[in-house]
Amino acid sequence: MRQAGCTLVLTALVLGLTSAPGFAERNLVPTLERSFDVCPDRPAEPMWMQEIPLRQAYQRVLVQDIYRAQNLERIVEIGNCACEIRFPFWDAAEAEFHEQHASDERWKMLEASDAYNRRANDVRLEAKAICETAGNW
Repeated sequence: MRQAGCTLVLTALVLGLTSAPGFAERNLVPTLERSFDVCPDRPAEPMWMQEIPLRQAYQRVLVQDIYRAQNLERIVEIGNCACEIRFPFWDAAEAEFHEQHASDERWKMLEASDAYNRRANDVRLEAKAICETAGNW
């Protein structure tokens, strides 16, 4: 009788463990749509950036780095972290990319990305404090 009880427990355990991942997987539905807790109505990246071939992804990253640096610096300069200031349209970042970097070689764009990241990081803590006060961090 004791062996039968152990067999039942082991069978239940094995069935429970093997069926759990299937159950969990059914609840995970991937989506390509992005949702944000803070400033959910952010403007989408320009279509040309989304369509950049993988081998030139560094161009997209550079525009994203320009955008981040510009926006964090603007927050600190103005002292305001409204959603339209933290996440404006991409026009200014696009313009800066096209005017200053679009014809650069890859290595030069990577150097520029580093420079924009340093600029953003220099003001990040100050911008974060302003945005936390506004509830937008």
